[in-house]
Amino acid sequence: METLSKLALKAAEANPEKVAVKDRERSITYGELKSRTLALSHYLNQCGIAKGDRVAVLMKNRLEHIELDVALAHGGIVKVPLNYRLHPKELDYQVRDAGVSLVIGEPDLLETLSDDLPLLLVGEPYEQAIGDHMGASFFEEVDEDDLFAIMYTSGTTGNPKGVMLSHRNMISGALSLAQVCEVDYDDIVGHVAPLTHGSNFLSHVSWLYGLTQVVYDKFEAEHFLDRLAADQVSIIFMVPTIVNLMIQDASFDAEKLRNVKSINMAGSPIAAAKLQEALDKAGTIFVETYGQVEAPMCITMMPRNELSRRLESCGRVGPFVDMKIVDDSSAEVKNGEVGEIICKGSLVMQGYWNNEKATNDTLKDGWLHTGDLGWRDDQGYLHIVDRKKDVIISGGVNIYPREVEEVLNKHDGVKETCVIGVEDEKWGESVVAYVVPNGRREVSEGDLVALCKEHLASFKKPKEIYIVDALPKSSYGKILKRELKAMHAGVKS
Repeated sequence: METLSKLALKAAEANPEKVAVKDRERSITYGELKSRTLALSHYLNQCGIAKGDRVAVLMKNRLEHIELDVALAHGGIVKVPLNYRLHPKELDYQVRDAGVSLVIGEPDLLETLSDDLPLLLVGEPYEQAIGDHMGASFFEEVDEDDLFAIMYTSGTTGNPKGVMLSHRNMISGALSLAQVCEVDYDDIVGHVAPLTHGSNFLSHVSWLYGLTQVVYDKFEAEHFLDRLAADQVSIIFMVPTIVNLMIQDASFDAEKLRNVKSINMAGSPIAAAKLQEALDKAGTIFVETYGQVEAPMCITMMPRNELSRRLESCGRVGPFVDMKIVDDSSAEVKNGEVGEIICKGSLVMQGYWNNEKATNDTLKDGWLHTGDLGWRDDQGYLHIVDRKKDVIISGGVNIYPREVEEVLNKHDGVKETCVIGVEDEKWGESVVAYVVPNGRREVSEGDLVALCKEHLASFKKPKEIYIVDALPKSSYGKILKRELKAMHAGVKS
């Protein structure tokens, strides 16, 4: 039975002198990674933390994120990654819901938590813990179906849910990503998106190949490409928001991406027009994956050599899932018909932590009901339509916001858009669009109305269009429609 711990140790034994992880300040070899993580595992055991106990990690992108994945895996301890941008009350909820035994993190971030939690501060206390236990080790018998992590959803409705992911889930995701990103033994993996989320799934690919990982603490469009080029990064995960910022920045220089083989885009949809712009400027270096925390990254995969021909698809089903498109009665629909995307397989979560009802509502007969709507073409390629809960019903007719957004994004002066449904006395709901200009060309409401008339049926056209400076987003770059709706309601009241 393979686990992330075993894979990491194999990589260390094969490449002891090779750099395993580096960030802006430090660098450790695979040999050092092995000795440090074994020392950490022994320290945690001496603290009374046993297999199945939860340890939370609260820090920005830094080397310790990667190191702790391995150390916790040695002892069968469950990692609870915390998003440092969350409100302290949100963090407290997740820590208490998961029942964590220890929180490891940066001092200034740990100060925001309740003061009755056991803490280990990165920096001197963390290094002291390693130093005091250097040369010692602790292993626990861990099975691939044992929990590796509890990752909390973004909590778009109510409290976030803790997604239970096993070693099998993580390794299935890593193997899938290795395939679609065309990973080789000489690649260098970069991390600029948060290691509490999507980029962490890509990090596990490194244990399969013994790759070097480079951790960046922040994204700055003006300087980031210089750092990528200097570090010779060849594979990196980016959410579409970061891709957009990179491509549309005035200083963008495709030559600085000369070492990059594949940029894995995931986390949220990207408009076909913006994707085409990225391909035109940067070349054939993008791969697209579709997944959820509940089925990490690779429900479907679109390799780079196919992406330019299928801009509106997110690829075909990945190797570790089965997928169906079903109607409201869970009956499979025909190709070309819209339904809910469901999947099952070794990529799919074990369930939601401490939430049997949500688990039963989402996992039915082993099938994960994603809440996403889509259709499959005759070649097996998936086309995402929208979130089921975001469909606008106007006059009894379904309108998919993404279809309207795709049209608005055709305008050369548009950076990004968001379409929502708002209450309408006559029609039930009406279509409202928010648009952010990119500054390269003037954007007027009249231009956008004309564009919609050219491409959309009359009932789909926005009733109102607002041109704004920015859209509300989560720390992972996803547009928060619930906040936009609340903002709109406040404007109209």
